[in-house]
Amino acid sequence: MILSETIFSFNVAYFVSAFITLLALVNPIQKIFLINSLKGQLTDSELRYISIKSSLTAFIILLLFLFLGNVIFAYVFRIQLYSFRITCGMVLVYSGWIALHQGVLINLGKDVRIQDISSVPIAIPMIAGPGTITATVTFPAQYGSLVTVIAVFTALVVNLIIMLFAKKIGSVMIKLNILSPFVRIIGLIIATIGIQMIFDGGVEFLKMHGLIKLA
Repeated sequence: MILSETIFSFNVAYFVSAFITLLALVNPIQKIFLINSLKGQLTDSELRYISIKSSLTAFIILLLFLFLGNVIFAYVFRIQLYSFRITCGMVLVYSGWIALHQGVLINLGKDVRIQDISSVPIAIPMIAGPGTITATVTFPAQYGSLVTVIAVFTALVVNLIIMLFAKKIGSVMIKLNILSPFVRIIGLIIATIGIQMIFDGGVEFLKMHGLIKLA
């Protein structure tokens, strides 16, 4: 447990490995295009609110899954990880489809509140997605709870910083006339990731029920 660990047992190599993996799963580059696709729909203060709120929400969610992941899935919601993976995949496919056809990662309707999109789909699954949650649940056994918590926190801080400066980065990309095409490319990638999540969840379902056997 994290309480039994001390600063003297902190392993830097473990931290670097966990941090790099989590940062790749969080994918902060994606958030540059997310924020810039929203800037025409929201004010600067609203964008800052979304960046901070979604990061805090994702951190709390990941901490809950780190300590109570198996309990949450098995006993609270009585769902399997493959079901969660498939559902998150469907959300990403929808978001990617919008970006591909409309040039925005999230299209805000009149009745959509920024508090809502801060949680879904930004906090979940764009920051705390199935891959990130799975890593957070399994990393304590490999790296230790203390290393995992610090790695999660650091990865989300880096992601938050990039989100806060995403508009400035986007302004440079606008001058180079590459922002709009990249939003659509990112949308295609997000949709593809969503499809892969659905396939992975389907395979997990088939394997768990003994319908297929894979090496």
